[in-house]
Order: sequence, then C-alpha cells, then structure tokens
Amino acid sequence: MIEQNKKLKSGVKVVYLPKIIEKVMVTVKKVETKKELKQFIRFNYELYKNNPYSVPDLMEDMLKTFSDKNAAMEFCEAAYFLAYKDGKIAGRVAAIINNKANKTWNLKNVRFGWIDFIDDLEVSKALLDAVEAWGKERGMSGVQGPLGFTDMDAEGMLIEGFEELSTMATIYNYPYYQKHIEALGFEKDADWIELLMTVPKETGMPERLSRIAEIVMKKYDLQIKKYTSTKAIAKDYGQEIFQVLNEAFKPIFGYSELSQKQIDQYIDEYLGFIDPKLVSLITEANGKLVAVGISMPSLSRALQKAKGKLFPFGWYHMLKALKWKKPKVLDLMLVGVLPEYQSKGVNAILFYDLLPIYISEGYDYVETNPELETNSKVQSQWIYFERRQHKRRRCYKKEIK
Repeated sequence: MIEQNKKLKSGVKVVYLPKIIEKVMVTVKKVETKKELKQFIRFNYELYKNNPYSVPDLMEDMLKTFSDKNAAMEFCEAAYFLAYKDGKIAGRVAAIINNKANKTWNLKNVRFGWIDFIDDLEVSKALLDAVEAWGKERGMSGVQGPLGFTDMDAEGMLIEGFEELSTMATIYNYPYYQKHIEALGFEKDADWIELLMTVPKETGMPERLSRIAEIVMKKYDLQIKKYTSTKAIAKDYGQEIFQVLNEAFKPIFGYSELSQKQIDQYIDEYLGFIDPKLVSLITEANGKLVAVGISMPSLSRALQKAKGKLFPFGWYHMLKALKWKKPKVLDLMLVGVLPEYQSKGVNAILFYDLLPIYISEGYDYVETNPELETNSKVQSQWIYFERRQHKRRRCYKKEIK
C-alpha cells in the first residue's frame, strides 16, 4: 500500500486514505464507498453534459460492472480512482488487471479504463501515475489502455470521428485526451476502425452477395436458422453463440476467453431484449452453430434522453427505440464465425439473411462495432456495401519503469 505522504516522480501526491489533504493542488483518492462509486460514474455525465455526440452509460449497468456482480471479477482485480483539483472532482480512472488475458498473451499489464479528465495535464498525469503505482505494487511491468475488464466492455480512445454520434458499446472522448496520453509517454499499441454502411434500399440485395451466399450454403451444406422468440434462441443456442465468439475472437488482440459465468450472465442480461428478426444463426445440417450475427436498433439517442438513468423515465426512451419508433440506424453488435469457416464466404450468408430485414424495416444505415485495422478477414465482408470509415480509436501502452 502506498503511504499517505509518498510522492510519485511527477510530484503529485497519491492519497489512498479516506480524507483529502486540502492544500495539495491535485490529489488522487481510491474509491472506497458506494457514494464515491456513484460520483465516479457521474463524473462522465457531468463532463459530457449536453455534448451532442457522447452517449452516457446507464448508472444501473455501471454499478454492476464495478461490483462483484460482474462475472469478470473471477479473474480480474480492479481499483477505481478519483482525481481532485481545488477540492473538486477533476478526473477518474479504473485500474484493472485481467489475469486471464495476461496469462494468455504472456504479459504483465495493468489496464486503465473508464478514464475521463478535465483539460489539465496535471490531472491526467496524476490519474495514470496512480494506475501505474497500483499495478507496480502487484508486479506489473506495463500499462495498457483504454481497455475494460474484457473485450465485451468499451475499449479504445477515440482519435478520429469526434463529430460522429457515439454508440452504447463504445467510448466517446474529447480530442484533448489523445494529446495528454501521448504527452505522458504512451505510444500506440493497436487501432480499431468503425464503419458506417448504407442500407441499399433503392437497389436491394447486391447480386454478388446473393450469389456467393447461395454457393457457400450449398457447398458446405449450411442453413439459416430463424426464430420468433429470443427466449427460444437463448434456450437452444445461447451457450453456442458465446462459444462461437470465444473461438472466433481467440486470436484477436488482447482477447480473454469468456468464462462460463460470464456466458450465463450475458445470456440472462442481453439476449432477452434483442429482436429475434435481427439475429442470424448459420448452422450445419446437424444443427451445429458455425456463425452468428446480431444487430439491434441504435439506442444512442434514447440513452442521451435517459441521461444515465433507467428510472423514472429512461426505460420509456429505451423501449420506444426498440419497439415503437425505431431509429434509422442499426448497431451491428456481434459477428462471429468459427475459425474453420472463416475466409469461405460464410459472412455473406449472414447478410444474405439480414439485409432484406434491414430494408423492410426501413433502416438507412448500419454501424459496425470497432474492428482492428489489421483484421482483413472482418473488413473484407463489407465489400458488398457502400460505406465510409467514420471513427478510429486507439489502445496505448507504456512500460512501467
């Protein structure tokens, strides 16, 4: 444990004790109480209040994420820090050690995530120094981020696309964040890109896409399986969906395999509210799942209206977007194909199934989740669509000295 009066090289004092030392210009305090945890979450809401592009997380979801109820805590450890300047909260950051990912990738990294700060280099430095010190105490030799507990959390600092609406699954941050991170000695580890694709409502299904999908289905004896109930999807294929994702994502940067407890949690929490029409399951003749594609109406505007709260009226805005007055944009949440079926045209079958639904439901655009810029297999599936790359985000790294 760092002592109360220990100074880091920056000269910024890190305080882990409950009381703040008033005369220090910037102090960092470890979150210890539920009240402080709520302040930690709310800081993001306040910093981005009325920002037209930022999409707030729901308080209820964040409280669960940062508690032992999060199934990722089976193999992760974490601490949350608040920075204070002149007695006011000026920044926040989560320090995370994903022991499973470190073992998988032979690393000794502490992650920083959920980082937000005012445009003051002393504040950002104090926060990242706290992460570094916490990680060093636990034997870590590197700092990496922004990353969450696992790949199912938002990751990557936005470095392009600041005037694009964010999504519920990604991070929005001000442009000055990048300047701070790089000024503090962090360098690029990996980049993700995001694409906005136009739904071809006028021209309909691309002939090439249709032809390839039909050839691939016949060649490998594959079929599209559709449901009218998400409960039935969860019952029949809930486990397999996440097993496919585990296999598909295993070689991808920083991925840590989802545990059984995580899979059960995601089935309970997320599969229940998706539209079954927007779920595409590709199976072998014997019913074995080989690919899955899940999309859903964008909840970005609904979450902005909810202002981080499900109650008293946040639920109404969410339900309205999902059921009554759907937005014109879809979020492509998850796409996974078993490794043995990758690069064989199976992705074409997913969109052969989903694209007619996008058109009939009146959607104008489909937005991808972040994709590693080096992942040519994923990016090759968008060749059938008019598209533009509208966002880029970055994971940074730094050695602990």
